Amino acid sequence: MQALQHRQLWRDGCSGTEGSIDEISPGRSFSRRPGSGRTKEAIYHQLRKLGASLDWSRACFTLDPAFSAAVTEAFVRLCDSGLIYRSEALVNWSCALESAISDIEVDAKQLSGKTLLSVPGYENKVEFGTLYTFAYPIEGLEEEVAVSTSRPETMLGDVAVAVHPDDPQYQALHGKQCRHPFTQRLLPIITDPAVDMDFGTGAVKVTPAHDHTDFQVSQRHSLPRLTVIGGDGTMTSQCGDWLEGVKRFEARHLVVNALIEKKLFRGTKSYAMTLPVCSRSGDIIEPLLKKQWFVRCDEMAQRAVQAVEEDQLEIIPHFYTKTWKNWLGNISDWCISRQLWWGHQVPAYQVELPSSINKQDFGSELWVWGRSENEARQRAAVKYGVDPAAVTLTRDPDVLDTWFSSALFPFAMLGWPKQTADLQCFYPNSILETGSDLIFFWVARMVMLGKELTGQLPFKQVLFHSLVRDKHGRKMSKSLGNVINPMDVIHGVSLERLLENVKEGNLEPREQSVAVEAQRKDFPSGIPECGTDALRFALCSNKMQGEDINLSISKVLNCRMFCNKMWQTLRFTLGLLGGNTVPLRTLAETSPVSRMDQWICSRLHSTVVQCEQAFQSYELHVVTSALYSFWVHSLCDVYLEYVKPLVAQKGDRVSCDTSELMALSVLFHCVSLSLALLSPIMPFITEELWQRLEPFRPEAAAQNSLCLQPYPSSSQLAHWHFPDVEKDFSLVREVIRVTRSLRAQAGIAKEKPSLWVLCSPDQAQVLPHFESAIQTLGRISNLHVHCSDGVDTLSAAPPAGSLVGVVDDTCQLHLNVPIGLNMNKQLQQLSQRRTRLVRKLEEELLRVQSPDRLPAHVRQRIDSKMSALQKELQTIDDQLKTLSSSECTE
Repeated sequence: MQALQHRQLWRDGCSGTEGSIDEISPGRSFSRRPGSGRTKEAIYHQLRKLGASLDWSRACFTLDPAFSAAVTEAFVRLCDSGLIYRSEALVNWSCALESAISDIEVDAKQLSGKTLLSVPGYENKVEFGTLYTFAYPIEGLEEEVAVSTSRPETMLGDVAVAVHPDDPQYQALHGKQCRHPFTQRLLPIITDPAVDMDFGTGAVKVTPAHDHTDFQVSQRHSLPRLTVIGGDGTMTSQCGDWLEGVKRFEARHLVVNALIEKKLFRGTKSYAMTLPVCSRSGDIIEPLLKKQWFVRCDEMAQRAVQAVEEDQLEIIPHFYTKTWKNWLGNISDWCISRQLWWGHQVPAYQVELPSSINKQDFGSELWVWGRSENEARQRAAVKYGVDPAAVTLTRDPDVLDTWFSSALFPFAMLGWPKQTADLQCFYPNSILETGSDLIFFWVARMVMLGKELTGQLPFKQVLFHSLVRDKHGRKMSKSLGNVINPMDVIHGVSLERLLENVKEGNLEPREQSVAVEAQRKDFPSGIPECGTDALRFALCSNKMQGEDINLSISKVLNCRMFCNKMWQTLRFTLGLLGGNTVPLRTLAETSPVSRMDQWICSRLHSTVVQCEQAFQSYELHVVTSALYSFWVHSLCDVYLEYVKPLVAQKGDRVSCDTSELMALSVLFHCVSLSLALLSPIMPFITEELWQRLEPFRPEAAAQNSLCLQPYPSSSQLAHWHFPDVEKDFSLVREVIRVTRSLRAQAGIAKEKPSLWVLCSPDQAQVLPHFESAIQTLGRISNLHVHCSDGVDTLSAAPPAGSLVGVVDDTCQLHLNVPIGLNMNKQLQQLSQRRTRLVRKLEEELLRVQSPDRLPAHVRQRIDSKMSALQKELQTIDDQLKTLSSSECTE
């Protein structure tokens, strides 16, 4: 972000050379990031448009005065307890940001070998994944020791050459010295077990100020540390005039060329390596030796692990528990100093004592901290035994890592350190829901600091959702041009406007061209208007506890079509209700009698149960799937199609008979309750449609807004539970499906032929109860049920020459269609159907013949499916034979 802001300032006419950057530094006169107010309002606007139900009176910004005071309080308390300390150590440094960053903000980029990469601040790509070998002459001998490195530019900071003590090829060189070819320093040849004998030549250069491993070696061997690369990424004066001020990766070529001139260069080779990259700026991380503020994390991390192990804190999904324990079990101290332009300035002060005081008694640097400069002055006076007026304080210009203040959010936003009513009422929170990529950045630190500063865990559950990526599975990035603004999806946007947004941004020209090309490719016609509800439903339809979500606009458009379906359903329902003068029955009074009414009511009860269970386990995709399936496949595709002819038969009659009134009451409550079930996910359309139903409600609603209504419960619908009817209708649904397929094969449009069903006695008991539904939805004139074994036969056998379809291995349909009707089309469709069935049968045979042992219930299900497929194949073969012979006769 700082890199982007720097570009924005430059575009706006402010350059660092004019002092404009200094003017907004938090240590001087500005404590907020430029444009932070606009960014905050934009975020609030997006949340409101997305329908977030929040208490806006408690909106909080981490740079608000009260929150800033909490940050200062936390820093002072942690310093007083010894958990924050100042030390010189190697930090991950971004030269592009000119700031330290934390370990978890470093991305490990895997390179398989020589690779050219773009680096901020360089016009041409820089080569990585190459191992360079050069030699150091051994002092006093006509010998040399060759070392290998991926970073030859740092050799100006070498202070030793290290070999493994057990490496036989270097036994004679232990204790010898090398002469540095450019600085003429003598470098000792040391032995250290950390050296990998298989890396390069087996001998390695030691550069403590620019390598984490070398820094540890320098601690063991008391070696000096020379910084040869500065914070801006250029070579320092330690390197000499020929390199001073040269960019580090440009210096690499100069160093290699100089080694070649001195005949000390021994060649290069491709090298697989891990390259540390700054996740914020894309810059290559430069380990630099800096004095910074650190947080001791080991004890706090142990308590965070213990909280999970003792079930005080639940992590969902549970597979993240292992990640949690592994990271916290190997945590290092947290560098919280940042050299940025905005943020919370470190509330610590460097102390300058009067010249009369012997400063050597107190060390090279004198520091105090305080909630204010006056408090810090008093602390310094006490600590160093001087008069407060004699103390000169200089505040640390660095700011705190943004995750430090963010880690305080659960309690600081409620007024901590004051014991406010909000803090006592709402802390600790019940659940934190956040992205899985923030498990270390934010969540672990909230738990550690929350427990340390308040004595309580900040929440009882952590729910991690998946990352939302673009449709290609890439992480959304401004530089890639694949960031989707939710406002653009809600309201729609033209391609021209999308491209203008890219050009108005802060991207470098190269990144801008990439982003523009990506926008043209992904959104050639822009983004169509989809609406908030469609976007919310699309996002919730993805499994949030698992793989990342690849967001496609086409999926959001499909959800918009679902919204249209909801409107159409309501129009139909209102049309029926508008012509009725008899009051509907209340939900408690609505006890369905007909099988179809019982079925749709029971389907809604089952849907409510699914939603209850899914909400309990935070599986929103199960909720959306259940609600979509009920509304589209049960309510619209089946029940509404079933009641349409019943309504048509009513004609102009104003009054309703008992069955019609029950059907209207069932329809009203099914639609109303479905809207209530969908309300948390689609708040806007459900509110609009629910309000339109209100004039027909038989009893007054508890609240005048749907979002304030109690959520439907399964106990409320206990009298609507008919599990046997739901089970029976699965057979009915298959009969209707096969009947429609037979009509399509015969090319029938308006005719309503008779249907014979040859089935088992149990099936014969079920189907007559749904006769009207089968006639209406299957578009047949008569239903004849015949038991193939002759027991309890309800009708005569089907006529010969009927079109035959198979429901399962015990149920067969015979549609009484004249053989000659659309014969060619029937032959074609039967042949296509036969090909598909053969393919399915072969797939099932492969499963049965698989070497993997199948469970008994799976094997039974496959055998039943294969039997039905074989029976249907035989039926099709018979029909093809009959049709072929009829064609020959003609």
